[in-house]
Amino acid sequence: MLKTKGKKVFVGLSGGVDSSVSASLLKRQGYDVTGVFIKVWQPEFVKCDWREDRLDAMRVCAKLDIPFLDLDLEEEYKKEVFDYMIKEYKEGRTPNPDVMCNKSIKFGGFLKFALDSGADYVATGHYAHNFFEEGKFKMLAGKDNNKDQSYFLWTLGQEQLKYILFPVGHLEKPEVRKIAKKDDLLTAEKKDSQGLCFVGMVEMKDFLKRFLPEEKGDILDEEGKVIGEHDGAHYFTIGQRHGFLVTEKTPEDKPYFVVSKDVVKNTIIVSQKLQKKDSFDRKEIIIKNISWISGENPNFDKKYQARIRYRQILQTCKIDSTPSTDNLKVIFDEPQKAVSEGQSLVIYDGEECLGGGVIGG
Repeated sequence: MLKTKGKKVFVGLSGGVDSSVSASLLKRQGYDVTGVFIKVWQPEFVKCDWREDRLDAMRVCAKLDIPFLDLDLEEEYKKEVFDYMIKEYKEGRTPNPDVMCNKSIKFGGFLKFALDSGADYVATGHYAHNFFEEGKFKMLAGKDNNKDQSYFLWTLGQEQLKYILFPVGHLEKPEVRKIAKKDDLLTAEKKDSQGLCFVGMVEMKDFLKRFLPEEKGDILDEEGKVIGEHDGAHYFTIGQRHGFLVTEKTPEDKPYFVVSKDVVKNTIIVSQKLQKKDSFDRKEIIIKNISWISGENPNFDKKYQARIRYRQILQTCKIDSTPSTDNLKVIFDEPQKAVSEGQSLVIYDGEECLGGGVIGG
């Protein structure tokens, strides 16, 4: 059994209920707990309630009688998360900034700060499991299927996981709120945050216009006929069904979905067939920037499961090598719809998250 008494843990407090309960549970288990509020960069034109969140985090620390610290990671966040996101959109991909935030901020800058300050562990309110078995740290999906966040944690490896605790990973959300209420934490009924603060407050297209200028381009159907106009191919993601104007249509037409885009030619291709099997479905997907939690490649002869977007039902697949040592091919049993370059493809063996990569061309 893990000895907790006297072990020092820094808890990343966001001002939400999950991290608040994480701190409460760890203190109850005998850890020496310190709450840390991480200040990240945000655009000046977006209203984000970080000051209120920081105040809530301070109040939670006061209630639990634990120290409170501020950690300024604005510079790191701007470079590693925001600049990365804009660069990806500019190049025609659809990035996953939450993955980069976990990699570079919560389990990058925050973890380094905690260890340099004498902490034994860091903890967050993520819904995931982390445990040691057969000489390796492993990560399982959170118990709450609706809140499982292992999809956003696939970049973590052995060097990070040995210092990380996920105190609420074995709980479902209603249980977490029940604990918060029992402990009289002011965050008990607080609404969940929507990922990146500055993105959740505005429409993505309106947000991107601040950094990527509009450029009118053609909307094409599957035969290459021009049927409308859009404001810029980099604003769109595969599977999107709004934000563009199709002028060549009839009242009987079904909704159109973006099925392909070309940022060099500044065109998007739309189709009405996304809900059915069509030529844009893909069974084979190349991934890059690959990371395996164990540090070792999985068994290429074994069937696994994977998802190409958050909360997608796990899909059966196998993993194959490619001519490039930097890439791998994931072959699904069933064709996958709306495959977006830049998104994360995360691989599982049952409940265990094995790792993943970034979807390429």
